[in-house]
This record gives sequence, structure tokens and C-alpha cells, in this order.
Amino acid sequence: MSLISLLIALVAERHLSSSAWQFSTFYQRYTKAIKQTKVLADYRNSALLSYVVVFLPVLGCYFLLAQVDNALLHLIASTLILIVCFGCMKTRDSYKSYLVAAFKGELTSCDMQRLQLQQDKNIADMGFGQTLVWLNYRYFIAVMLFFVLFGAAGALFYRLLTTVNEQANQVDAAKAETEQDIEGATDSAEQSAQALQQLQFWVDWLPVRLVALGYMFVGHFSKAMPVWLDNFFEFEKQPSKVLIAVAQMSEDYMVDADDCTAEPCLLVKLAKRTLLLFLAVIAVMTLTGTLP
Repeated sequence: MSLISLLIALVAERHLSSSAWQFSTFYQRYTKAIKQTKVLADYRNSALLSYVVVFLPVLGCYFLLAQVDNALLHLIASTLILIVCFGCMKTRDSYKSYLVAAFKGELTSCDMQRLQLQQDKNIADMGFGQTLVWLNYRYFIAVMLFFVLFGAAGALFYRLLTTVNEQANQVDAAKAETEQDIEGATDSAEQSAQALQQLQFWVDWLPVRLVALGYMFVGHFSKAMPVWLDNFFEFEKQPSKVLIAVAQMSEDYMVDADDCTAEPCLLVKLAKRTLLLFLAVIAVMTLTGTLP
């Protein structure tokens, strides 16, 4: 069942570009709804409430799907949730805009696309290709792994946690009436953001290393293996840095330094091969009965 859902979702994600199928649309509606409640309205200023905002729809999804006895209906519902959780249209549009600007020789526009995407996704400054590697993991491979292991509720949990973390640094200071209120709101929001980022760190710790192993198999194994081993037990290094370090060693960079499309294109192709590898592994495990 999981394999069928994955195949359908991967095909559908490429063609369903309407905002009705984008996770951001549902997330905006969700946050708008919780802001109208008295209890969860200030969830960004409380770590506990932030956890509640993440786990509430996940638990609801789990218990609702548990009530579905019909296998076909369960498959349809799980697949629809997976389609919504997969991908990010903004990232794909940024990649296309970057390539268009690069082919025109507009290097400033390329840099602006990179910085804008990193700001929107709340990630550290890095190369555009490295950014795409990390977002490919976030929006495809990690969602895939959580779906296979924990079902639709697992995919929803990971995508929701990621989205909340992307917007965790946004502090709603408009409601603060004094400078002291703004400072207090900022401190609370930072503590809440740190709590969510810590949760994301441990959620990503093992999956990132598994995905990095996949990069090694589809790339230069001998070159990437030492980097993977060096980073495996790094409990303080950010998961994005671990994955990118292995990905870079898994691909050749014998390209023109002035060609700003080389790095993104090479790493995107590497990321696609890694995704296909995991899909093949899941298919084999499903056919052998290891996975349901």
C-alpha cells in the first residue's frame, strides 16, 4: 500500500500545481484557525503550545485513519495526504527563475533568488545547489521515509514540524504596545523557536545519515565514505551540514567556475538519483514483505 501511495503521489506532485494541493495553503488556513482560539493564539511565544500545534493535527489524522476499515478508502485518504505533504512549488519556481537568470548572465538576480529562498525557508547561507539538496531531503525523501515508517500521520508530522520551524523566527510584535512588550515577546518567541529546532534536529538526526548513505551509493562511494564516517557520530553538527558535506563529495565538480548553473544542476541530478534509489529500496522491501 505504501509503495502504491508513493508512486501516485510522486506523479501527482509534478502535475498538481494548483494552490489547492499545496501544503502552504492548508497550513495558512490552520494557523488562521488556531489564532482565533484563546488557548493557541500565542503559540509562537510558548514551546509547549508550539508542540501542541504540531501534534494536534497529527494525532487527529492518526485516529481518523484508524477508524477507516476499508482498505481502498484508507489508501485514497493516505495518498491524498501524502500528495499535499510532498514538494514545494516555491522551491521549484525559485530553481526555474535561478536558471533563467543564470542563462541570461544576470548573476545578481541569481544571488537574490538564492538569498530569498534561504530566507523564506529559514536556513543558513549556502550555495544554491546545496540549498536544493537540503530542500529535496525535506520535501521529498524525509517525507517519504516518515510515510513508509509511520503512515500518513508520520508524513504530516514531519512536514508540519518543518513548516512551523521555517516560520518560527517570525515574531508577531504588532500586538505589543511598548518596547518592553516587544522585548518580552521576542525572548519568548526565541525560546519557542529553539525548542522546535531542537526537536527538528533529533527528528532529522538518523534520517539524514541514512539519506547521506544513499548519496554515497549513487555517487562516488570511496570519496564520500570518509566524510560520512567522520560525521556519523557528530551530535552537535547541523543535519543540513552533514548531508551537504556527503553530497558534495559524492559528485564531481570539474566544471567551469564561472558557470553558476553547474553546481545546482549536478546536485539536483544527484538528489533525484538518491530519491529513485530509496524508492527502489522501498519497492524491494514491499515486494519481499518487509514493509506493508
